[in-house]
Amino acid sequence: MSSNNAKITEAELENDLGPHRVYSTSPSSPSRMPAFASVLAVIAILYFAKEVLLPLAIAVLLTFALAPISSRLRKLGLPRIPAVIVTVVLAFLVLVLFGLVVAGHVSEVAQNLPAYQDNIIAKIRSLQESGTDSGIVRRLTSVVESVGRELSNAEERPLAPGTGSRPREPVLVEIFAPSRPIDTLTSLIGPLLGPIASLGLIIVVVIFMLLEREELRDRFIRLVGYGDLHRTTEAIQEAGSRVARYLLMQLVVNCAYGVPLALGLWALGIPNPALWGMLAIILRFVPYIGPVIATVLPLFLAFAVDPGWSLVLWVAAIFVVLELTSNNVIEPWLYGSRTGLSPLAIIVAAIFWAWLWGPVGLVLSTPLTVCLAVLGRYVPQFEFLEVVFGSDPVLDPKERLYQRLLAGDPDEATDYAEEFLEEDYLEHYYGKVAIPALLLAEKDRRRGVLTAEQMEQVFGTAITLVSNLGEIAQEEEEEEEKEEEEQKEKEAAGRPSTRPKEGNGDDGELPDGRGKTVFCVGGRGPLDDASAAMLAQVLQVQGAEVVAARHSDIPNRRAMSLIPKQSNAIVVCFLNEDSARHASILIRRFKRIYPAIRVGAVLWVENQEERQPLALREADFVATTLTSAACEALANAPASLVTPARKIRTRRSQSKTGITAARSGI
Repeated sequence: MSSNNAKITEAELENDLGPHRVYSTSPSSPSRMPAFASVLAVIAILYFAKEVLLPLAIAVLLTFALAPISSRLRKLGLPRIPAVIVTVVLAFLVLVLFGLVVAGHVSEVAQNLPAYQDNIIAKIRSLQESGTDSGIVRRLTSVVESVGRELSNAEERPLAPGTGSRPREPVLVEIFAPSRPIDTLTSLIGPLLGPIASLGLIIVVVIFMLLEREELRDRFIRLVGYGDLHRTTEAIQEAGSRVARYLLMQLVVNCAYGVPLALGLWALGIPNPALWGMLAIILRFVPYIGPVIATVLPLFLAFAVDPGWSLVLWVAAIFVVLELTSNNVIEPWLYGSRTGLSPLAIIVAAIFWAWLWGPVGLVLSTPLTVCLAVLGRYVPQFEFLEVVFGSDPVLDPKERLYQRLLAGDPDEATDYAEEFLEEDYLEHYYGKVAIPALLLAEKDRRRGVLTAEQMEQVFGTAITLVSNLGEIAQEEEEEEEKEEEEQKEKEAAGRPSTRPKEGNGDDGELPDGRGKTVFCVGGRGPLDDASAAMLAQVLQVQGAEVVAARHSDIPNRRAMSLIPKQSNAIVVCFLNEDSARHASILIRRFKRIYPAIRVGAVLWVENQEERQPLALREADFVATTLTSAACEALANAPASLVTPARKIRTRRSQSKTGITAARSGI
């Protein structure tokens, strides 16, 4: 019995909340300690086996990057082996030539640095002599020098009388011996053997991975995902496409940055401009840190070359223009360069991989983290990786708003709403986000986890949110009036109407509310009151005069004076779908007092297609969504003139009843 109830509850939650990704674990899941120990073991293996794993990681990423080129050559008619060899040879030839050019320019800059020594010394002296009249820089320098002299004098101070002479310290002697040519050659070639061997290993591994790409994919599927071929295949394809797209688009973005930089530095007369453009292309692969290094080096060279300061300012201006253009024009245009990682995840990943594998790990941090995020998307055991590293929000907009309502934070809720309203209207925000958030609150209230104080806090925060969006509502109302005036001018000129016809469904245009008065009130609690306030603001956008009241005003007879006599409709809002009986009582009461006014109920549901509105015999209309409620409240239909009959109950006194029973017994 309990299992059936659990299934029913789960189905109800799915119907109410709609389809969405749920980040949860089973209550009977095992302890997290074995998984934590496994993660520590993997990190230890990565750290201590980096000499082996680092070339393999580079080879795998290069395979992802070169696989599209090899596939394109095969489509052009080349056999598999020639296509792979041509791809690898061209790629590594470009890398080697790139490295040789950079090395040549670096050696040239190193040889020319002594020529800039006079300019550097002159600028440092000018900085020391500049500043305020008191010479802050000069005084700080003199303080540091005096502290250094005191420390040196303390070490050289003579010993006290009677303590004997200071022992003489041994003199360091360095013996120079003539080295043999073989030893010299060995000392030069020895440090290069390791990088050359690693480069050769990477080339061989890349060639074999490209040749056996399909075979390796099948083996990986058989090893880790044979029970779910569909999910494993999607994971491999997504990881390969995201890494290849990132590397390719990042290369395009970096070239679009480095080539104009080299041309600009060449125009300004900076030595070796090609070097700084090429270094910018390489260093921008390193997240956040690389662009800073690529900026500092040319600025320092401009500082050293020019005796004045104009060249430094011009170089800084070039970097500012290129950064603004790259961040606001090129990268948004090349949308594929995005990795699906959050900015904080990129920073943390860069720190982690730099600690693990050094500078090379810093360059590989983003592609490797992309692979981990894809792993977390498709493997349930590693789902936390996608939650931690992914850029997609893990909460739906309605859940995020409900969390802010619970926290009593209307400012952040308003910020989220304004982001939504930049591309949509207030009606859709309330209908798709705000009302569903209140439905989540109502579900928690029915489960008994939402206290009365929390409900009042949710109500207060929601009312503040509605008030904060009042300016946007006024702008939409003015826009609505402007469109209405333009439409009337077109009709007066005899031109065809372009305004969509008014409807009474979710897909129709809301009717014009000017000249109409509507009374909105919550049905049974503070959450209903908040939904009534949201509906009231949407009706105000349509030009209607709206009066909103709370559910606590209904039992008070004097509160009935809040309802304007000229009202066209009275709308009672309920978030609890089981409130049909209470809604019937309220509607019957309103119809008895105001028989000429249309009275209806709104029984909020998130998806109207899944649940049909309940039929209330006394109501003029019953709505389930915000759009349908607004259409019904502003409709021109007349009110039903049938007044519900009031039942009069006659009570019999207990004494007469007893006498009658006694007589019948006789």
